[in-house]
Amino acid sequence: MAKSLGIFVTNDKNMNHIMGLTKAAKSKGSKVKVFFSWKGTLLAKDPQFGDLVKLADEVSICADSYKKMGYDPLTDIPEGLTDKEMSTQAQHGMIIDDYDCYVTL
Repeated sequence: MAKSLGIFVTNDKNMNHIMGLTKAAKSKGSKVKVFFSWKGTLLAKDPQFGDLVKLADEVSICADSYKKMGYDPLTDIPEGLTDKEMSTQAQHGMIIDDYDCYVTL
């Protein structure tokens, strides 16, 4: 079975790194999950966000953090996501528990 990589994003300055890590991991056959929290949720407005959603196996956003950044998690759902991906910090816990490798950006 291929390894898995969980990416926990708390910073709004790393979209190029997130894309690069995701592409590299996917090219090696790894499963990739990206979870955005706190200021990282601002990257949902980055032009590359839709590409990331298509590339990664799973992408989700902390709805509470998204709201704190000024967005409505009920009506302003980012491109490519559904209301189910507007989630809680439990997603962060799942990455820690279920993924072979973990990185925070």
